Amino acid sequence: NLRHTTNELLVGLFYYILYIEERNLKKRGIELSMNDVHILENIKKASDNSMSHIAARLMVTQGTLTTNVTKLINKGYVERYKDDRDKRINRLRITEKSVPILKIHEDFHAEMVDKALDKLDLEENELLNETLENILKYFREEYREQAGI
Repeated sequence: NLRHTTNELLVGLFYYILYIEERNLKKRGIELSMNDVHILENIKKASDNSMSHIAARLMVTQGTLTTNVTKLINKGYVERYKDDRDKRINRLRITEKSVPILKIHEDFHAEMVDKALDKLDLEENELLNETLENILKYFREEYREQAGI
């Protein structure tokens, strides 16, 4: 029963967050998918903005990233350019058009975390963070094993 409940909680959290997040964007007139927004977010936050690094961060193939990025380029949200030193390397950067969308996305996450933690005291918050870190560690290790990394 505990395993079933944990599974339901993890799956439920995943789907509710995505659903609410996407509805929040649509309410604000953003016509991008959550996948598109997460690509923009990863491009903005990446320490290495090469296509290969971004694809790895998103856990997708470079071909999948190329398809999605081309759509974002055509919509004016992303620019692709060649590396100054090695012209074989394609790099990505967000455009000014992406900035307000990412601000809405960041604000949503901040509000979500604030509301989720609002009723917890410091000790409960620390326990939640430790538990989530352990769960993330498991998924990260499982991903690396399956991806052969």
